[in-house]
Amino acid sequence: MLQALGTMNQHQVFLIGGSDDETAIFTEEEANGLCRLLCEYRGKVISSAAQDYFEALSDIRLELEKENLIPFCYGASLNVFPSNMARDMGRGKAAYKMEMGKPAGRESLVRIFEQGADVIPSSVSRQKEYFSDWLASLRG
Repeated sequence: MLQALGTMNQHQVFLIGGSDDETAIFTEEEANGLCRLLCEYRGKVISSAAQDYFEALSDIRLELEKENLIPFCYGASLNVFPSNMARDMGRGKAAYKMEMGKPAGRESLVRIFEQGADVIPSSVSRQKEYFSDWLASLRG
């Protein structure tokens, strides 16, 4: 779910590990050249300012992990990670779905706050590990 609020975008994302149908609202905004992301859930707010939205989302996910919560979106999926170009040009709002041994192409590009049946909820550390393993699988 995407709503435009002036220059800010908001995304409602389900939280895995929470109560049934529990959601968080992620609000993105750019400030002083940084990507600022706010996460509102359970009456709390977590925020992060980073070079791109994927990094900001990862920072917030580390805080959510302390409560055993994982956002159900592509940005928190085991097999999704942005390329350097996606981070530079798209502010990290899009990333690639990866399959071991196969290069990622345009058709595997997804938006990090969207969800699909193929999302594999993951911790930040497992996601980074999968990305490293995927890179190694391409080198053969």
